[in-house]
Amino acid sequence: MASHLIQGRTVDMPVRVRDAEICSAFYPVRADAARAVIAYSGLDVAEVLPGKAVCMLLFVDYRDGDLDTYHEFGMAFLIRPPGFSGATGLRELRQAGVFVHWLPVDQRFTLEAGRTLWGFPKELADIELRLNSPFKRCILRKDGRLVLDMLVKPGVPVPGATAMTPMDAYTHREGVTRRVPWSVRARGARMRPSGALIRLGNHPVAKELSELGLPKRAMFTTTVSRAAMVFGEASET
Repeated sequence: MASHLIQGRTVDMPVRVRDAEICSAFYPVRADAARAVIAYSGLDVAEVLPGKAVCMLLFVDYRDGDLDTYHEFGMAFLIRPPGFSGATGLRELRQAGVFVHWLPVDQRFTLEAGRTLWGFPKELADIELRLNSPFKRCILRKDGRLVLDMLVKPGVPVPGATAMTPMDAYTHREGVTRRVPWSVRARGARMRPSGALIRLGNHPVAKELSELGLPKRAMFTTTVSRAAMVFGEASET
């Protein structure tokens, strides 16, 4: 079993999250605009509809895990895995990976661990999560500037098994693109069409989201009241 030393602590692989709450919104955006945003990675977005890519905005309350407790916000895109030349359109979703473009957190240990172990683009930010009301709310500020204020309204329960669902996350840091094996077990999952409201601030990432066409109607939103995750060892692509 591989292990790494982070701030004087040994972190064993794989890294496990035993309890977290997740809220996410999926937005259709212009594929050409999304390609421009992630061009530095050398990856290509998945076109789920002609000319349309998917931008994911999610916030997570990590309540019990190997990297301690913390809040996180993510901006990510569905992408075509490197070397993939199969089906396009909605069928491409089955093979799509997730490219993590920006991943602010509010604790320093997970920041260093995320950068060192997987190349995640973690930055320190102020993240306020309000998860005990009918609307789940995330207020994200970076360097004293508002990035976004996001509301997600939970939908109807999603039935199904709670087995670990594997997927691949991709990162790019200091010129290196990495694949991160990632699996999630979701309990208390809910979904609804649309279901999100966003107010953008004046931070550069807010401008980036605006250039992608946000705020706009989300395709759908999901909430997971109890999630467990496993993050494996990263490999260069």
